[in-house]
Amino acid sequence: MFPIFLKLESRACLVVGAGIVAQGKIQGLIAERASVEVVAPEATAQIRQWAKAGVIAWNQRAFQPGDLEGKFLVVVATSSRDVNKRVFTEAHARGILCNAVDDPSNCDFYYPAVVRRGDLQIAISTAGQSPALAQRIRQELEKKFGPEYESWVVSLGKQREELAGTDLDADARKRILHELASHASFEARNVAQEGGRN
Repeated sequence: MFPIFLKLESRACLVVGAGIVAQGKIQGLIAERASVEVVAPEATAQIRQWAKAGVIAWNQRAFQPGDLEGKFLVVVATSSRDVNKRVFTEAHARGILCNAVDDPSNCDFYYPAVVRRGDLQIAISTAGQSPALAQRIRQELEKKFGPEYESWVVSLGKQREELAGTDLDADARKRILHELASHASFEARNVAQEGGRN
């Protein structure tokens, strides 16, 4: 498996199915500002609300191969293995990435378990072998990497930009960036912030 993080802003994505599982996948695509189209005869109240508000497009019918036209990726979230296989086969023939939820044989990619702290994302995958293990590891990492990492990553980004505008040579810049990203630097920042709150 090749681990990557995809930029989905304005990318045309299709979700086949509109139940609770599909709703979670749609929410994730919306959060990444993808252009989301949903195909399903029925939908949850939340999905209907998103469609009514124009956040997504919902076609209230069964999947048709033409639904894949112009799509970047497709997520299939139905309880039908036959639908999963059909969508995967059609997507594969068109070179479109496909994920059939809980159906590894009909997937080009898997959803990892993710720890999110702002721009910091830690993704865990077992290549579909044990989502339960991935979930357990995610829970452990959430304790290790707390909410304070979100602001620290933003701070590191600003410091990196500032250093990019200096006359430092590449080796010196790299050394400073690694020092700033060190555990010692993180601890010192937290101590300083705690002191400022007292």
